[in-house]
Amino acid sequence: MVDFTLNGKQVSLDVDSDTPLLWVLRDQLQLTGTKYGCGAGICGACTVHIDGKAVRSCLIKASTVNNTRVTTIEGLSQDSSHPLQKAWIAEQVPQCGYCQSGQIMMAAELLATNPKPSREVIINHMDGNICRCGTYNRILAAIERASQEG
Repeated sequence: MVDFTLNGKQVSLDVDSDTPLLWVLRDQLQLTGTKYGCGAGICGACTVHIDGKAVRSCLIKASTVNNTRVTTIEGLSQDSSHPLQKAWIAEQVPQCGYCQSGQIMMAAELLATNPKPSREVIINHMDGNICRCGTYNRILAAIERASQEG
């Protein structure tokens, strides 16, 4: 059994302890906002928060989330009112949209610890989250906007 808090609600699941958290979220809990990208922790599409820290859920075994707080893109805001989500829309960031939940979750970690980061800090923090469509300038603009408005 794996017991953890998911998006503010207690969850108890009977899953194989070696199952990646990504598949627990997507297949067991039907939370499909967290995306499968590479399966090797390289792209960032599967980024979620564990106890406030951004992690690649494809690399995290289900057993390691026991007694933790896990937040997915679905738990960031109930009504898409998080400053990053609003900024993403205002800056028209997504093209295909596939990487966006991971990008937003990575940015949310940054703004939670540094509400007014410099452009350089944003770039360094977001390094490693890949966008196949190349919307990096709009991603940066959205994070900057959220840091000013949030």
